[in-house]
Amino acid sequence: MSNSSLLTTLEVLADPFVASKSQRFFKSKPGDYGAGDQFLGIRVPILRRLAQEYQSINRADLKNLLESPFHEARLCGLFILVHQFNASPPVEKSQTCQFYLDHIACVNNWDLVDSSAHQILGAYLLHNPKDILYTMATSTSLWERRISIMATFAFIKHFEFADTLQIAQILLHDREDLIHKAVGWMLREIGNRNRTIEKNFLNQYAPTMPRTMLRYAIEKFPHNERSHYLALK
Repeated sequence: MSNSSLLTTLEVLADPFVASKSQRFFKSKPGDYGAGDQFLGIRVPILRRLAQEYQSINRADLKNLLESPFHEARLCGLFILVHQFNASPPVEKSQTCQFYLDHIACVNNWDLVDSSAHQILGAYLLHNPKDILYTMATSTSLWERRISIMATFAFIKHFEFADTLQIAQILLHDREDLIHKAVGWMLREIGNRNRTIEKNFLNQYAPTMPRTMLRYAIEKFPHNERSHYLALK
């Protein structure tokens, strides 16, 4: 199946009412983090089904999807790329990851990041040098900084926490709320596996980290422990 037939399918499925809601939800007004993004109005379960159906499209067609002005086309393209990465033999995974990096500018909203960073970049870097994440963590791009911390979810799932904690320190005083939420989320995921390690980090940094980051990090703590850490602010 070709990219053109998939784009035709996406256009047929477009729903202006859903698109209008998505524009507000993903902050696409001028000055917002998703400024200028365009929406067809297609819900995620449908996009996942289409990605499964079209997962064998070639890279040229996939490139067109990722470079589409429509949010849902880019998201569907990333779902397809995740399928292709997972299906790739080890020798080809580096090529798939490089294709992802070559189109990193297209991964430009939080759901696009969260649906791909740990499943492609993080999964590849699990057994490879991770320098690129530290470069991204200091990028001027909000989305590259979010990718840097979200990619480490792949490491967390394998009980490897060091890179998450180091990148969390780099992003500790980031100006963007979407980074605060992502860092807090990853700290919480560490705590789900090793609460002591998360607490050691919070004992050092909770007094100075953004309140949103802290709230995300301690979301699953008992009430008395949440109160303790919030009182440090």
